[in-house]
Amino acid sequence: MATLRELKGRIGSVASSEKITGAMKMISSAKMHKAEGTVRRLHPFRECVQTIIGNLLSSDAAVSSPLTESRQQVQKVAVIALGSDDGLCGAYNVNIFKETLGVLAELRSRYGNGVRVEIAAVGKKLQRCFAKTVASDPMLSMADVAGVDSKSEGDAVKAFAQSYEKRFLAGDIDAVALLYVHFFSAGRQRFGWSTYLPISQKELSTSKGTGRPYLFEPDAATIFRTVLPMYLLSQMQEAFAQNRASEQAARVMAMQSANDNATKLLEQLQLEYNKLRQQGITTELLDIVGGQKRD
Repeated sequence: MATLRELKGRIGSVASSEKITGAMKMISSAKMHKAEGTVRRLHPFRECVQTIIGNLLSSDAAVSSPLTESRQQVQKVAVIALGSDDGLCGAYNVNIFKETLGVLAELRSRYGNGVRVEIAAVGKKLQRCFAKTVASDPMLSMADVAGVDSKSEGDAVKAFAQSYEKRFLAGDIDAVALLYVHFFSAGRQRFGWSTYLPISQKELSTSKGTGRPYLFEPDAATIFRTVLPMYLLSQMQEAFAQNRASEQAARVMAMQSANDNATKLLEQLQLEYNKLRQQGITTELLDIVGGQKRD
C-alpha cells in the first residue's frame, strides 16, 4: 500500500502533467487556427486559376497539354503521402499509413500488380510507418524527400511540386497520386486522395468560367499550358496547408484526451490520499483514547 508521501509525489506529478497537456493543447489550437488561415488565403489563388481554366475550356479554342495526357501503359506510379514530423498527435500517422495501404491496393487493381510504386512519405513519423512495408515488397520503393517536410510552405512546396511535374514530363513516372487529410473543422478531418498527374479532364471540366467573351493574348493553347502548372501548385500548396491544420487538430484532440485522463487520475489519487490521511488520523485518535483509558 502506498504511503502518504508516495501519494503526494504522484499527485504532484499528475498535476504537472495536467498543466503541460493543457498548455500543449492551447499551443496546438493556435497553430491549427494559423494553418486554417493559410488554407483560406490560398483559396483566392486556386479559384482564380480555376476561373481562367474554365474560360479557356468554354471557348472554341482547342487546348491541350502534356500534363493532361494519360499514358497507355503505366509502369511506375508515385504516391505522395503527407504526414507529420512530430509526435503527440494520437494515431494520426498510423491512420494515414493504413489508408495509404488501401490506396496502394486500389492503384494495383487499376494498373496491374506489376506496376512499380514509389512512395514519397512527407514527415519523419510517416516514413517510419512505411519502412518495413517498403523493405518487404520489391515493387515498392521510398523516395528521397529531402528539402521538404510537413511544415514546409512557399518556395519549398513549389520546388517539390515542380520536381514531380518535371519527372512526369520526362517519362520517369507515369502517374502521381496525392494523399493527405482534408481539414473541414477542428472536430472533422477526412483522409482523401486524388490523381495529381496526369490532370484529369473531368476535374478540369468542373472549373467554371465567368461566361464573358474573351480575347486571348497570346493564344489560348499557350495560356492553357502556362496555367496548368499553377493549377498543380495550388493543389500542392493547399494539400500541405490542410495537412498541417489536420495534424494540429489531431494533436488538440490527443492533448484533450490526455488532459481528461490526467484529471480523472488526479481525482482518484486525491481521494485515495484523503482516505489514507483520514485513516492515519483515526488511528492516532484511537491510540490517544486507548492510552487515556489505560491511565
